[in-house]
Amino acid sequence: MKPLQELVRPNIWKLKPYSSARDEYSGSSASVFLDANENPYNTPNNRYPDPLQRDVKKGIGKIKGVPVGNIFLGNGSDEAIDLAYRVFCEPRVDNVVAIDPTYGMYQVCADINEVAYRKVLLDDRFQFKAEDLLAASDERTKLMFLCSPNNPTGNNLCREEIERLLRGFEGIVIVDEAYIDFSEARSFLPDLAKYPNLIVLQTFSKAWGCAAIRLGMAFASEDIIALFNKVKYPYNVNLLTQKQASEMVLRHYEVDRWVKTLKEERAWLEERFRALPCVERIFPSDANFFLARVTDACAVYDYLVSRGVIVRNRNSVALCGNCLRVTVGTRLENEKLLEALEKYK
Repeated sequence: MKPLQELVRPNIWKLKPYSSARDEYSGSSASVFLDANENPYNTPNNRYPDPLQRDVKKGIGKIKGVPVGNIFLGNGSDEAIDLAYRVFCEPRVDNVVAIDPTYGMYQVCADINEVAYRKVLLDDRFQFKAEDLLAASDERTKLMFLCSPNNPTGNNLCREEIERLLRGFEGIVIVDEAYIDFSEARSFLPDLAKYPNLIVLQTFSKAWGCAAIRLGMAFASEDIIALFNKVKYPYNVNLLTQKQASEMVLRHYEVDRWVKTLKEERAWLEERFRALPCVERIFPSDANFFLARVTDACAVYDYLVSRGVIVRNRNSVALCGNCLRVTVGTRLENEKLLEALEKYK
């Protein structure tokens, strides 16, 4: 990769970050806090949260096998995605390259930050070639986005091609592993030291069952994490989220059980879907959802809405014509979906 200073926006490299009261304090015996203009009443919600979420990161680090210095926590993975643009991409000058179809927020963040977004279409197996993404890049390409397992297609991307991209691209490669817990593929977390241009995204929203607390994780070199911390808002993760995340880390064994159940339920639901007259194809999935091609996605979607069952219509997405994305729910929820579809004509 290029030297990090050449990839980072010059104003960000020179930026003097905001120093919060809790950043400046570094003691272990203080009992009186008169530094942050807080209300002394209504403990504990009267105090600002730890701006670097140290306790939460320690717990995550033990489970993930990643040092605390390589972890960034944000308000959902979307904050880390947006920070990558703000740190590395000069508006109206730089560009990014991403596979298509994939998670829509990559392009939304590009549009918000006025960064050109270049799409490279996947093949008919929903796979990519590193050489195609490299061919779409130029000297102003700062980021490349890969989601594996991919959304909305559900499949793992070819690991060998991801590694080729990491070796061949001089900028930053972001591998979004939001659904990795449901996959048999190995995470890229153990490869952080091997690839200094790698950022791995994960989340508490999927396997961890904590979408409501909005906590995303980014793993990268200490230098990249330091840049994220430099640009983020001072108290970006609130106290209630940090508390819930710490509790979930202690209950990580439950996550393993949930994942096992959902993978079994996915296989059962896919099998039942194949017998439905309106279903033409089920695409292989490594996530907690699957993509199904139906006779008429818009008509089936509207019908399900009328029955109080909501799936995602992906008909307008590249390569996903007449496709619905179906999240795996509880057995009761899945049976209600099947019951509705069995009556569809």
